[in-house]
Amino acid sequence: MSPTTSSGPPKAQYFNVTSPETYIIHIEINRPNKLNAFFNPMWYELKALFDYYSHDPETRVVLISGAGDRAFTAGLDVAAASAPDQSALTSKSHSDPSRRATSIRRHILELQDVVSSVARCEKPVIAMMHGYAFGLGIDLSSACDIRMCLSNTKFCVKEVDIGLAADVGTLSRLGKIMGLTSFTKEICLSARVFTPEEAFQNNFISKIVQGTKADLINAGVEMARLIASKSPVAVQGTKNILDASWGRTVEDNLNYTAVWNAGMLQSSDVERAMTSGLRKAGTPRFEKL
Repeated sequence: MSPTTSSGPPKAQYFNVTSPETYIIHIEINRPNKLNAFFNPMWYELKALFDYYSHDPETRVVLISGAGDRAFTAGLDVAAASAPDQSALTSKSHSDPSRRATSIRRHILELQDVVSSVARCEKPVIAMMHGYAFGLGIDLSSACDIRMCLSNTKFCVKEVDIGLAADVGTLSRLGKIMGLTSFTKEICLSARVFTPEEAFQNNFISKIVQGTKADLINAGVEMARLIASKSPVAVQGTKNILDASWGRTVEDNLNYTAVWNAGMLQSSDVERAMTSGLRKAGTPRFEKL
C-alpha cells in the first residue's frame, strides 16, 4: 500500500525533521553522542520518513545531514548490533545452517530496503556530509541524488574492517556512480580513509564546501531552493528517467522516456514555464504534485 499524507509525518526519536524553506525538508540524523551511528530503531524511522516525504505534495527536495559537528554518520553501532537480540547474525534461534542463512538473508534484505527507500524517494535527495562518513554513511549517501561535503569530511567504506562485505548498498551503487575503477576497488577492499578531494576527483561528490557546518547546510539549502523553484513534474520526471537509465540500454531508456513524457508533457507546468521564459516574467509558480 502506498504511504499517505493524511495522518501527518511519522514521529521520529532519532531524527530531527525541519523545513528550512517552503517545499524543502531537512532530515538530520540525531544521535550525535554516538557519532550518529545506527542501531535498530533508527532504520525503521528512516524508512518511514522517506516513504512519507516521497509522496508528500508539500515536499519538493529532501536534505539529509548529521547532528553535531563530528559526523554525518560513523556507520553501524557495532556494539548495539552485536547484542543477541538485535541481530540475525548473532541470534541462536536456528541451529540448522540453511534456516539460519534464510533468517540472515531476510534481515539483510530488510536493511537494504531501508537504504533503497532513500534512492526510491520521488523527490531529489541531497546529502550534506561532514566529519565521519563511514560505512553506512557511504551506503546512505550513495543512495542520494546529489552529494556535497565539508572540507573536513573523512570517507570510508569500512565494512571489511569488521569482517564482512558491505551489504546494504555501497557495493551495488558505488561502481555505477564512480565507475568500477581501480580507485573504487581500492577504497572498498582496503577500507582506507579517503579525502573530499579524492571523492570529488572520482565523481562521488559534486561540491566541497569550505568553512563551517553552517556553511555546508546553507549550500545544501541553496541548491534545494533552486531545484524546488522548478516544475515538480519536470524535476521528478527527470530524476525518474535518469535513475531508470541505470538498468537499461540507451534505446530502452529512450522508449521509457517517450512513454513517461507522453503523459507528463500534458501538464500545465510546460505552458507556465515556456510562457514565463518568453515574457521574461520571473520565476513561474507551479502547483503541488
